[in-house]
Amino acid sequence: MSGKNKSAYPFYIIAGSLVCLVALSMVRNTFSLQNYTSRPLDMLADVRKDEPADSSAFAAEIPTDTAAASPVDTVALAGIPDPDHDHDFTSYTGILNYAVRDTTVSGLEHFLSALNELKTGKRKKVRIAYFGDSMIEGDLITADLRDSLQVLFGGSGVGFVPITSVVAGFRTTITHTFSKDWKDYSYKELPPASIPLGMSGHTFIPGDGSWIRYAPVHKHGLDKFEEVSLLYGPASGGNISVNDKQYALSGHEPVNTLSWKQDSAHPNVNIKWAGGSSMPFYGVCFEADNGVYVDNYSFRGISGIELGKLSRQLVAQMQTEHPYDLVVLHYGANMLWKPELTDYSWYGRPMKKVMDSLRNDLPNTSFLVITTADKSYRKGGNWMTAPGVPALVKTQHELAKEHGTAYWNLYAAMGGDGSMVQWVEGDPALANKDYTHFNRQGAAKVGALLYKAMMDEYKLEHQ
Repeated sequence: MSGKNKSAYPFYIIAGSLVCLVALSMVRNTFSLQNYTSRPLDMLADVRKDEPADSSAFAAEIPTDTAAASPVDTVALAGIPDPDHDHDFTSYTGILNYAVRDTTVSGLEHFLSALNELKTGKRKKVRIAYFGDSMIEGDLITADLRDSLQVLFGGSGVGFVPITSVVAGFRTTITHTFSKDWKDYSYKELPPASIPLGMSGHTFIPGDGSWIRYAPVHKHGLDKFEEVSLLYGPASGGNISVNDKQYALSGHEPVNTLSWKQDSAHPNVNIKWAGGSSMPFYGVCFEADNGVYVDNYSFRGISGIELGKLSRQLVAQMQTEHPYDLVVLHYGANMLWKPELTDYSWYGRPMKKVMDSLRNDLPNTSFLVITTADKSYRKGGNWMTAPGVPALVKTQHELAKEHGTAYWNLYAAMGGDGSMVQWVEGDPALANKDYTHFNRQGAAKVGALLYKAMMDEYKLEHQ
């Protein structure tokens, strides 16, 4: 047995580890594995002085054809009051509706009118495209908003579901399984130029044995399939089977649709690739013949800037095949990885170009900007609201006001400063221990808060 004294070894190991961690924090140390992207390690975050973030990497994500849309005139319309004259946008928990010149619709105007037309029998469907990050994946928030709207205005069905999903096993509003041989192109791995990227930020190419299976769940409005639509891209001879019935797919538009009434004798939808020329698929929509539908377009780890990668032709064709009355933009968590950063001009500039383009391509659609939720970080042994949260809220408010959209301050609605700590540590807990994401109960509460804010506006306009 060696007599050499090894008591100093633990110190050497700890000191070496700290040196390695500090060294890693000095370089860009994120990595990606499939659909997961790590966040950068910064051991010196609490002592380092914030510097303005480099906007070049984010601006590079905006294709030149998307960014070229004409900017919106930011002067308020005569005769329409500026909501900021009556409410403080930093603390108001309702929806603020902004209007600008050269915009066909302002705030929630079109959406609320569409709901009223649905209620009075003048139209059959109202659709919402709800874009967000991991805060809404697994149909969180959107499931509760959808259910509440369908109870009041009618409708049954979960809306859009992608071909495959990394959170399919987590989602409780539909049972979704699939083969592993689908090729998934996305914001993280763009498809070839000849293949459009779908509205969800994903496009799927089948392998020889690819299949998908969807089954209803025992929940209100979700216990059976009625109207089903398969959304796919340009096709020239692809073949599929739906519950063993053969279909040859055709159509050269960026978005094409195959729709059918679901046979009550077959509760599930089984789609199989049957060969032919390879082609892109986007997802499947589950609706009834009337009512309100909320399509969940979640994509983990993005900021919203990535929407600039959608082609204008695809967005326009989607509005023909599957039109939306409201587009919700709900982002924030992924801009707050450096909690003490308070300059978000690097985000505002490219996001302005994205919103310019969307407003131009969807001129008759209402838009709603939802701010970041509260996010806490640990400082001095305590959890507290990150200084970046109110700064990001201010930037998101400016984007909404400049583009004549509706605006909802989720940060204020959930309680403002320190609220995430209360949601995490309360009984029952409403958020996860990362002090960033809601759990199911918290997401349901957010969905209820958003629904109430929408209905308060609806009652002002139509009751």
